[in-house]
Amino acid sequence: MTRLYPAIAVLLLIHVGGCVSHAARSPITTTAKATASAASLAAPSSPVAAPVPATRAPSAASESASDAEEGIHKIAHVVIIMQENRSFDDYFGTYPGADGIPMRDHVPTVCAMDPRAGRCLPPYHNPKDENSGGPHSMEAALMDIDGGKMDGFVKALRKSVSRVCEDPNLPNCVRLRGEPDVMGWHDAREIPNYWEYAGNFVLQDHMFEPTMSWSLPSHLFMVSAWSAACTDPQVPASCNDKDAQFPWTKKHVLADRGTTELYAWTDLTYLLRKHRVSWAYYLSEGMAPDCADDEVTCVRRGQRLHVPSIWNPLPNFATVHNDHQLENIRPLDNYFEAANNGTLPAVSWIVPNDTVSEHGPASIHAGEAYVTRLINAAMQGPEWKSTAIFLAWDDWGGFYDHELPPKVDGNGYGLRVPALVISPYAKQGFIDHQILSFDAYLKFIEDDFLNGQRLDPKSDGRPDPRPTVREDVGILGNLVEDFDFSQPPRQPLVLEPDAQPGPASEPCAIEKNCGAVPLGKEGKGAASKPAHARRA
Repeated sequence: MTRLYPAIAVLLLIHVGGCVSHAARSPITTTAKATASAASLAAPSSPVAAPVPATRAPSAASESASDAEEGIHKIAHVVIIMQENRSFDDYFGTYPGADGIPMRDHVPTVCAMDPRAGRCLPPYHNPKDENSGGPHSMEAALMDIDGGKMDGFVKALRKSVSRVCEDPNLPNCVRLRGEPDVMGWHDAREIPNYWEYAGNFVLQDHMFEPTMSWSLPSHLFMVSAWSAACTDPQVPASCNDKDAQFPWTKKHVLADRGTTELYAWTDLTYLLRKHRVSWAYYLSEGMAPDCADDEVTCVRRGQRLHVPSIWNPLPNFATVHNDHQLENIRPLDNYFEAANNGTLPAVSWIVPNDTVSEHGPASIHAGEAYVTRLINAAMQGPEWKSTAIFLAWDDWGGFYDHELPPKVDGNGYGLRVPALVISPYAKQGFIDHQILSFDAYLKFIEDDFLNGQRLDPKSDGRPDPRPTVREDVGILGNLVEDFDFSQPPRQPLVLEPDAQPGPASEPCAIEKNCGAVPLGKEGKGAASKPAHARRA
């Protein structure tokens, strides 16, 4: 199969200072750029971005609002595939047309100070299949962001590796193999299928993790738009998000003894059942972290269907127990059967096991092959023409990203992650610049299947004290913008899971002595002015 990388079509190669440089590239379709004002984002001295006013830029969709509202109902099956621990710049920082790593003449103009080496490390092409990454707790996020300079990634890593830990999936645990690799980036040479999907469907270059934290809070947001701790698992009013990074109480220790209802607030499955909308949470059983408290170390246990873990939080929700829907948490084999038989539920979440998660130090190739098989199954099934696949990574994994996250409430947003939309109605080769988070997935599902009902304490029938109705945040984009429902459904793009490497995106960046622009001993981090503002 001929690979399509429309944005990497090189017209002329010239030698510049011993490096190969692109002279021109073919254009790529993009959305209208976000118009949030620079004043609505954090000042450089602030550790996180300032609150953004609840305003929305005019829609750039080609369809009218009524056409879009009607078109969304062509999607009868939403499949959310959630992988692990990658930043946008790590996977798509050199994708042409995207808001990627700042460069001049294909050389990075940003870096992160390494306090041990005493020099500033620039982003670089990393050909290795296994990466260590860095810490990804809230503490690490604040250190990475460094008051808006986005230059603390190596410092956070150096601080973390001094700790003794047994489980690399926990937020402050890093098993460093050799030199730091948090500044590394990959392209079609390592992840050819992901770049192929980007070239043929939709790449979202402003998808932010919904919370500035690690896997468990991120997965809680994925299914409920909140992360909190509750003193009574049956009383939503008992929940608060003062420590959303570790949203459990000491009762979590009892989880393996049968007391699994810990999260009392309202999640999306409650609304789905209320509206008689089918759902399933498909789990790749295997190894996954499952610590019962906030310690850095724990004994690793198996990831099983009805046993709560950081990647499988639904067994902890009171709603899932009260509604007798634990059986909706199913083994991954059931997904392949449903896709093949044409019996997919309306809403599916799919989470990996450790081996195929892409969470450092897991193999990138193994993860991409697993995701490709998931997508192929949907494409080759009888329901492809009514399916939308949303692929994302749950948090940044400590890897470098240059974009300052906007702040919508006390929990987030967190750092950028890669995200793709794959559907027969997805626009082709389209880069979506809207500001997004996983809340946009919930919003799409609610608009498609629930008549726009939100996880809103004032109207959902099960009030909880969440501070924000995340789906209605003013700056949150609309995933409808990524579709053209007027086009005939596109044919499947079935890819080989064991894909061959694709072309290089930045030849200069892999040549010897072609690293960062000289920055001096103290170095110079990313521009403190947010990229949102730089584009305005």
